[in-house]
Amino acid sequence: MEKDLIKILKKFQRDEITEYYTYIMLSKIGGENNKDTLIRLAEAEYSHYEFFKQYTRCEIKPNFFRAKKNYFMAKYFGLTFGLKAMEIGEQKAQSNYKDIIKNLPEVQKILEDEENHEIEVVGLLKEERLIYVSSIILGLNDALIELTGALAGYTFALDNSKVIAMVGLITGIAASLSMGASEYLSSKSEKNSDKNHKRAAIYTGLTYMITVSFLVAPFLLGLTPHIALFLTLITAVFIIFVFNYYVAVATGASFKKRFFEMTFLSLGISTLSFIVGIAIKNILKVDS
Repeated sequence: MEKDLIKILKKFQRDEITEYYTYIMLSKIGGENNKDTLIRLAEAEYSHYEFFKQYTRCEIKPNFFRAKKNYFMAKYFGLTFGLKAMEIGEQKAQSNYKDIIKNLPEVQKILEDEENHEIEVVGLLKEERLIYVSSIILGLNDALIELTGALAGYTFALDNSKVIAMVGLITGIAASLSMGASEYLSSKSEKNSDKNHKRAAIYTGLTYMITVSFLVAPFLLGLTPHIALFLTLITAVFIIFVFNYYVAVATGASFKKRFFEMTFLSLGISTLSFIVGIAIKNILKVDS
């Protein structure tokens, strides 16, 4: 067998044993419901490793750095997110498999496993945070759109950072409680839903409150209202980016479409609120 082909097969072999160790580690944090599924994934990867070993005729050590990186990603960002992120990397490997099928037709079986088996098995995983992702999105969307708009309006109407922060927090706390109650009633009316009504309300209200805290924070730093507002808008765009990246990876949703849609709405409402704040201040002839 050609040396170049052996080199490629060794790389594939290392990828497979790395993923084997990754799934074994994940099976220890994935919960009882997911443990068997993750072990099945590990066994599939190990069988792929053994397949390539027939041709390379050597043992290959795993990439422990990558395995631990995947492990910590799943531990801190969620099991499904970690696995989906791994899938993205594996898609590149699949294209490489196709390149060597003409030299080694048996690789077709490995390719079929990578394309079909793992996707099906990963789809069996159940993770609480993804069950309630719609509740999280509700809290996040409303907080970003309502609070960025409200803070923009307050900036021009009040022109005092501490007062704006105080009013923003009062508005945010009241709105988070209201959103939590609304989500409780909404999820309770849903039929055939896996959601726990109280948890759905908590996810919505808590997400709203956390988002409010980040958005109001710049006004508590002793900055001028306009600079604080600028930082708030940057924070809002950053939150939108991070959250939509998470959702895109974990659920397969379109990142670009959701990111630009949420950013446009949030900044658009803020711009309108700028204008409303100035107009109300001038109409009521309120001095700063």
